[in-house]
Parts: sequence; C-alpha cells; structure tokens
Amino acid sequence: MGFEDTLGVSARPSVWQTEGQNSPAAQVNVASSAFGQAFSQAWPVAARTPKLGQAELSALTEPAQAGAPAPDVTRTVASGDTLSALVKAEALAQGVQLSGPQVMRMLQRVASDNKIANVNRIFPGQQINMRGLVAELNASPKGQAASAVALATTVTTTAPAATALQSFQSSAAETTTVASKSIQPRHDVLDKTLARAVAKGFIPANEKKDVRDKILELAKTHHFNPDDFARMTLMESDGMNPRASNARCHGIIQFCDGSDRGAASAGFAANPKAILGLSVYQQLHLVDKYFGDVGLKNKGPAGLDDLYLSVLMPSARSEVRTDAPLSIGNNQAKALYEGRDTSAPMTRQSILQGLLKNAADRLGQTSVLSGRLQAIRTAAYEENTPQLQPVATRLR
Repeated sequence: MGFEDTLGVSARPSVWQTEGQNSPAAQVNVASSAFGQAFSQAWPVAARTPKLGQAELSALTEPAQAGAPAPDVTRTVASGDTLSALVKAEALAQGVQLSGPQVMRMLQRVASDNKIANVNRIFPGQQINMRGLVAELNASPKGQAASAVALATTVTTTAPAATALQSFQSSAAETTTVASKSIQPRHDVLDKTLARAVAKGFIPANEKKDVRDKILELAKTHHFNPDDFARMTLMESDGMNPRASNARCHGIIQFCDGSDRGAASAGFAANPKAILGLSVYQQLHLVDKYFGDVGLKNKGPAGLDDLYLSVLMPSARSEVRTDAPLSIGNNQAKALYEGRDTSAPMTRQSILQGLLKNAADRLGQTSVLSGRLQAIRTAAYEENTPQLQPVATRLR
C-alpha cells in the first residue's frame, strides 16, 4: 500500500520524465601532463620531427578541443547479441571497464539515443549508434587517461622516449586513482530524496551520509539501482519516513505484520510496531535481511519493477511480461494500476509508470511523459538470470 493512500492524498496530475544522467567531466591536458614534459626533455622536437608526422605530434602535444563532436560509432546487432553486451564491448574498445551500475546507466543512454523502447528487444542487422556512449566515456577521467596511453604507445620510441612514456603511464595511473577517490557517483533521485527526508525531519542531518552509504551498500549487495530504492520509498513511506504506518505495515518499506511477512522476516514478528522506534539507518539493516530472505540479488541487476514487487508481493515476480495482469489485490495505491483505476489490472508497466510519476511529483519535477518504456524502466537486462521460485504468500 502506498503512503499516499494512507494519507488520503492522490498524486498530482503533472507531466513528468526521468532525470538525465549526463554530467560534465574535467578534460585532461596532455600538453601539461607528466608525459608531455618528460617527452619534450628526453626527445627534443628536432630529433623526433623526422620520425613523426605533424598530426601525430599535434595529437601528443596539444590539448583536446573541448566540445569536439564524437565520431559516429555504429555496431550491428548479430544473432545472440544483447544491448548490454554491446555496450560493455564498446566500452572495452574505448579502454574502459564498466561496473554494474555504470552498465545500467550507459545502457539507458544508448537506448535513449537509438529510441529503443525495450532493451531486451533488439534484432539481428539493427544498427546501434554508440556516438553518445563514446562521447561520455571519453569525457570521463578514466576514458581520457586510457586514450592518452593508447596514443602514446603508438609512438616508435628510443630509450629516452620509452622512459618518458613510462613516466607518463605512472602519472596517468596516479591521476586516475585520485580522480576515482574524489568523484562521487551521481544518484540524483536518491540525493534529492535524502535532502527532502532531512528537511522533513525523517533523517537527522548528521546521519544523512551514513544512510546514503548504507543504501549504496545494499544496492551493491542486492543488485539494484540506488535511485530506484529512493523511488520505492517515496511510494511506500513518503520518502524514508521511519514512522510511516497504516496500522498493519510499518517503516520505510512498510514491513507488514503476520508470521510469514516482512516484519517477521526482519525479526519483529512479536511486536511489528516496534519498528517505528528505529531510525532510518537502523531500518536499513532490516531491509538488508528482508531482501536476502526474498532473494532479490538472485534476480541479477534488478529493475525498478522487480525491486518494488520484492517489497509488495515477491510471488508476483514470476510474471515477467510487462503488460500482463499481476495477481495483486485492489487495495494498493491507485497510482500503481492501469489508468489509476483500482478496478483495472496492475502490470509491471503500470507499476513503473506509477512509481516514476509519484517520485517526480513528490520531488517537484515536471517533464514530458514519453512512450519509451526504456526511459522509465530499469528492469533486469542481463539474459539468462536465475528465476526465483514463487513465494506462496506476501512477505511484506
């Protein structure tokens, strides 16, 4: 049951969209790098000019032009290919190995660029334009360092130049390490939800970082998008209100009472309402145990729909079709049903649309609702992920 129904407040009928995830990144100035300096000292221009053309020298000694368009890079889908595999292959070709959350974000970027409605439906012979992906990869510190190293290793070196190259590679590695420590991953929806929770008094300001870190830890352990966790709580508890309750279900994900439901899984079968006395940070530890009990991490990278169904009714996850009616009663938040009509069926697609629109409304974001399901869907995208056995009863 969504928190809006507990309060008797329906979601505002506003137009919405998901947030863009592109962000500017610092450019690497090759000319001022350790390689540029050591190369110039070890191998003067006069000595190296006959061996290198002007284009090669310019590439090594001049900074990249900011804002230069990325070249068109197209991959053709072959039989058996998946979009996520193509994204990872292109990233590796650019010298960047993506983590799970990065693959998810880049997958959404490529799907959006190519107007692909469903990431699980591509066909042999289809042309996938990777230009936006390549531009974003090359704008990252790791991408630029990899490009610079690849360029430097194409030079036919003498012993002094080889020493310069070694110096540059070491410097590039150090720069990448520093950058990775200083740049925090962006999770806009999560961060806005946390800021809102602090403003509403749900989370003490001095606990905000600990809460965020714990959510990121849960996301890594159970394989979901941290932003999706925020969207789920915006529906279930108005965005991490630890005292949210409808008399039967309690806390940030609404642990329900009953011997075989969420409160029991969290260890509060005898006194479910005691959950309301715990802070958000403390309740996140209960969430960790509950997600383990319902096998969320076995779903592979879980999309928003699987994450929410794991909270709402784990047995419903066995229905994987996006437009098929789910075996869920009519006592949930009306935003989750087709057409916001509780007499209509609830589907994975209606859940996704309801959760994302609710999050946009609560966070005060207005945008355009497109027909592209991928723009609103972060469902599991890896093929051959293990399927769970249906859970007989709702565990919330």
